[in-house]
This record gives sequence, structure tokens and C-alpha cells, in this order.
Amino acid sequence: MDVEERMELATRNAVEVVTEDELREILETKERPVAYVGFEPSGKIHLGHKLVIDKMVDLQKAGFKVKILLADLHGYLNEKGSLEEVRETAEYNKRCFVAMGLDPKDTEFVLGSEFQLEPDYALDVYKMARHTTMKRARRSMDMIARREENPPVSQVVYPLMQALDIVHLGVDLAVGGLEQRKIHMLARDVLPKLGYEPPTCLHTPIIHGLDGDEKMSSSKGNFIAVDDDPDTIREKIMKAYCPMKETEGNPILELYRYFIFREYDEVTIERPEKYGGDVTYGSYEELERDYAAGEIHPLDLKENAARYMAEILAPVRRRLGVEA
Repeated sequence: MDVEERMELATRNAVEVVTEDELREILETKERPVAYVGFEPSGKIHLGHKLVIDKMVDLQKAGFKVKILLADLHGYLNEKGSLEEVRETAEYNKRCFVAMGLDPKDTEFVLGSEFQLEPDYALDVYKMARHTTMKRARRSMDMIARREENPPVSQVVYPLMQALDIVHLGVDLAVGGLEQRKIHMLARDVLPKLGYEPPTCLHTPIIHGLDGDEKMSSSKGNFIAVDDDPDTIREKIMKAYCPMKETEGNPILELYRYFIFREYDEVTIERPEKYGGDVTYGSYEELERDYAAGEIHPLDLKENAARYMAEILAPVRRRLGVEA
């Protein structure tokens, strides 16, 4: 692939790149650039995680070496359990990420505690704290923590560590969901004051929960897990929020946009002849247009999304050793 083909692969389904010129320069000048994303170990790996892992798979195909940070110390600071409990969860997460298609030979999994307890890292945390206002740190915090009236100090340290993870892992491209943007902008602003280069950042969309909530989350139960069986997938999708003709914030349309059309060049909405019969689309934009015009009923959209998502997740379930 030439640079432009690699750029197209690297940026598909991305919300933004800060900046595209920097990313292009990385591809032109680095023989083996490094892309990274960090995950706080959580109990259930769902489609929100898959959206980011799919992007890391794209980056591997575009020539990047991928580093996945399993942020056990972050999880501990965020009160997700003892370090031992968080690390146990991290091992399960690692298995899920490989099952989703990451090349294990080209992926380096790193526990945060392997480097975040080193003196140089700790000193950088203190240095960064000197250059970051409390207002800026709070603005960069996790959305739930920002809403707390009196969050623990650990929640303020958390975004500083996320910024420093980028440089201490030797990263060329930092990847994260759009909710990570404030942290990445903090890193671009403050890391140069510590003598580091500002990181290039790529942001993926935040997909809505099946209930229409602004974010899919295991804590809210509004998700499809990557190891859900076909019956569970269908049950969840059939109950999901999917207003007639509405395209903004519609989680079922997002399944088509970010997952189904990623895997299939053509997508067929199967339906009875009395309702118009089967219709095939060559792009998400065509499907969205017809849905907005009322040409596709929400029930047909859901039935076919369930069928396609079960097919897409079947290989993941097999790799995890779960009956497909």
C-alpha cells in the first residue's frame, strides 16, 4: 500500500485525527510506527471496545505496531477492585482483544504497573502536576467523576497518568474514543513543557447504548458483549431504542455504520414481499437515506442487524472457546 491507501485505512470510521498532516508524516518517515490505546480493565468487553480494537486492527494492516495498555493501576485508582482483581480482569480482556482480530505477533500488551511505578514516571507525574491547573485536570477527568461534587484526588491524577503513558510507551499515535479528547489535548499542551513531543492523536466515535443513552456501558447494561450468543444478541437488539426515521443517536443504525458495513461490501435487508421485499445496499449512506425517508421499518432494521451482528461476532466466540 502507498501512503494514501494507508491513510485511508488508518482513518476510516475515525471522528478526527490531530493532526492528519502529522499522521501522514509518521507514515512517510517511520518504517515501523507505534500506535497505542489504553483500557481500564472491565468485566465485560462490548461493542464500544470492539470499535476501538477494529481501529487497531486497521492500523496493524496500515503498518503500525500496536501496543495495548491494560491499565491496572488506573483501574485501582478508579476503585475497580484490588490490584489482583483488576489484573485478573485484564487477562480476560487480553483474550477478548486477540479474539477480535488483533495479530498477537504484532501486538504488545503492557500492564500499567510494569512501568508506572518507575521513579522516572513518578517524577514526570509530579512535573506534569506543576503545569496543570485543577480546573484543567478536572475537565479532563472521566465523565462520571466530573459530575461528582467532591471526587477523590486519584481522579485528578488519572488524566495526568494517561497523558504520560503516551511518552513512556514510546508511542507515535495515541488512539482513543472521543471521550479521551480532553486528555489528549492536555497531553499535547503540557508534555512539551516537560521536554516531550506533542502526541499525534486519533479519535474513534462514541457509540450510543442500546437504550439510546449517550454511551454504551457495561455498568448500565445497555451493551452487546462480544461473547453474547445469537439469541441474546437478537433479544437485546429487538428491545433497543430505534425511533422511526430518526438517524441521529440511533444505536441500531450505528451497528450498520461501524460494524456491519465494515465487514460486508453489500448489506441486504430481508423482509416479506408484502412490505417491499428484500433490498440491498452498497453503502451505509444509502441505508441511512432510506431509513430517514421511512422506506425501512425499525423492525426490519433490527431483525437484520441481529442476523449480521451474530455472524460478525461468531468468530470471536469461537476464539474464546464459547459455543457459537
